[in-house]
Amino acid sequence: MGTSQSSSGPGPGVLLVPPWADEIVPPPSLDGETPPEEQPAKKPDLLSPTGRFRDARRSLGGFARSGDSRDLRRGLGHYVRTGYGGSGTMSRRLSGTAVTAGRLNGVMQSGRGPDGKSLTDIALASGSDVNVVLDAIVDAATPIDGTQDRESSRRAVRDALTDLLGRFPEADLLALTETQREYVIERYAALDVYGRFCLDLQKTIMAKAHDPATGLRRLKQVREFISEHVSAAFRMIRKGGTPATTANVARLTSLALRETLTVFEEYTS
Repeated sequence: MGTSQSSSGPGPGVLLVPPWADEIVPPPSLDGETPPEEQPAKKPDLLSPTGRFRDARRSLGGFARSGDSRDLRRGLGHYVRTGYGGSGTMSRRLSGTAVTAGRLNGVMQSGRGPDGKSLTDIALASGSDVNVVLDAIVDAATPIDGTQDRESSRRAVRDALTDLLGRFPEADLLALTETQREYVIERYAALDVYGRFCLDLQKTIMAKAHDPATGLRRLKQVREFISEHVSAAFRMIRKGGTPATTANVARLTSLALRETLTVFEEYTS
């Protein structure tokens, strides 16, 4: 349920938003015109404070022991507010999630794997081995770069596609419907946020739970809690008239993540 890598989370004095974090490129406007180019204001380099996760660990420790959803909400609220300096800063930290969502959508729509190879050709060459096709989609959407973030993101893409096949057994990975693509994007975004959470705070939950089995159940609760909120944010944004076109999937994902993190941050109010 957690990540395969053991991590105590980032310590104090590190950048809350690393310089390599991807920036979202604004999509074309809905009328097809190119939006005017703006010079973004330089954002300050914020350093993480000492004890940045102290309050989150305290609340999540209570959740790990009791399973009380109120402790989970408070823990996620402190995680966003004090762990990452608020929803705005954490949204910047997770901008790579939105960028990857855009790439993943492009791969699913174009049917092109790594190096532009056709997913159909890859499937035929492998004897229609579904795992080979899944690996090709992962490699095209999230190429390996050796960072923890990227490995977590690759795992999230793979798990989202696996969950798709569980929910839609008839799904054709070479010709996904719009509903199926939307499901993958939403699930990926949620799982990538969960992956970031695990890198930071999985150890706290496993250490404070009564036993390993309980710890894994608590992590599953966290994962599904995050997923429910991310899906709700996507639904709200779509109802507001933001279509999930190829050009703006990254932007839509960014908005959904920002809304989700804002809700989490409010749990500390």
